[in-house]
Amino acid sequence: MPLGLKRYQSEGDDHFVTFSCFQRRPYLATSSGRDTFLTALEQTRRRYRCEVLGYVVMPEHVHLLVSEPEDREVPLAKMLQALKLSVSKRLAPKPFWQTRYYDFNVFTHDKRVEKLKYMHRNPVTRGLVERPEDWPWSSYRQYLLDEPGQVRISRVGEQVALARDGPP
Repeated sequence: MPLGLKRYQSEGDDHFVTFSCFQRRPYLATSSGRDTFLTALEQTRRRYRCEVLGYVVMPEHVHLLVSEPEDREVPLAKMLQALKLSVSKRLAPKPFWQTRYYDFNVFTHDKRVEKLKYMHRNPVTRGLVERPEDWPWSSYRQYLLDEPGQVRISRVGEQVALARDGPP
């Protein structure tokens, strides 16, 4: 871990996490690559018994809003390492991921909604689609249409209605 970086894990918070492909290369530019990531995310969610509140898979990076693993002895970092390793074993480019990840503790309802809106709008902001619901590799359609996705998401109260709205 870089000098001076302090991660606040095992606190019971949710986390907004971002990590990128190696040198921000578009290793997730294909639908099959993004589907592979989502399969690995669902397997990791089950294995570590964590909640996924939201996600978006972009061509060269990923945003997740997740809880910490149910087992407090297992840090979020270990879960993310397992996820990234699972994906990199299934997809060809090596190295696949940047070593580090960005982690922001989320412990208020308003901040959860802000992060969900940000991640769901990301494909629109990048010009990949016109509307968030047109990007199938995010949790947006699950919020908007209650449509099952490849990853089981946990939705909390008013988050459902608020996450459907436009940017904050």
